[in-house]
Amino acid sequence: MDSRVHHAVDQLKSGGVRMTPQRYAILEYLMESPSHPTADDIFKSLSPHYPSLSVATVYNNLKLFVDAGLIRELTYGDDSSRFDADLSDHYHAICTSCGAMVDFDHPPVRDVEVAAAQRTGFVVHGHRMEIYGLCPACAGLKS
Repeated sequence: MDSRVHHAVDQLKSGGVRMTPQRYAILEYLMESPSHPTADDIFKSLSPHYPSLSVATVYNNLKLFVDAGLIRELTYGDDSSRFDADLSDHYHAICTSCGAMVDFDHPPVRDVEVAAAQRTGFVVHGHRMEIYGLCPACAGLKS
């Protein structure tokens, strides 16, 4: 078992959460996925192996994992939330053609947070930066 999955399972169990095979499969899928899946992506991938899995089960478990601080929900205002198990400070490049989302590291832009706090009076908790363009595969198709 991946150590991140093991740690997450231990955290859930210590919080009194029972680990069902479906819950474990959803958690493992998220921890191993670099693609920032949607709930539908997870359902489509796992349902052949878990015939009793429902979309509602996937959504309920995603909410549980978000509330437990194990994953992040990335919302975009169009009901297409994606889920990210990488909780480190990182940013995303998003393809405007196919929707692929790729992580990239860059030093956190803390001075922007400080400037926002000073200019607005907000107590800043963090930020999210996304870069939009064409992924290599889509850029090749457009040329």
